[in-house]
Amino acid sequence: MQSFRQRVKKRLERYIELDVDGIRIQVLKILINLKTFTVDKLHQTLSTKFKLSYTAVASMVGYINSRLGILKAHKFSYKTRTIYSLKEEYVDIIQGALSKPVHL
Repeated sequence: MQSFRQRVKKRLERYIELDVDGIRIQVLKILINLKTFTVDKLHQTLSTKFKLSYTAVASMVGYINSRLGILKAHKFSYKTRTIYSLKEEYVDIIQGALSKPVHL
């Protein structure tokens, strides 16, 4: 039986393989550099390089949070935006996956 870290690594590698325009790789690089972020902050950062809608970025963050499981989500109250942060135990897995050559 695979450990949870191995499953996360496999899912992350598959997620990166399906990246056709470099957005997913850029998102992961941004997540490593930022301690905490909101969807709005990530959208503003990505909008400088890519033409993306807010909902597309929100969808990407939701997928990374729920399917990959590498983010922590925190909400101070029901009126505030969700604040995400990268789980420290997965930084090495992400850096390893990003360092592998990608075949487009």
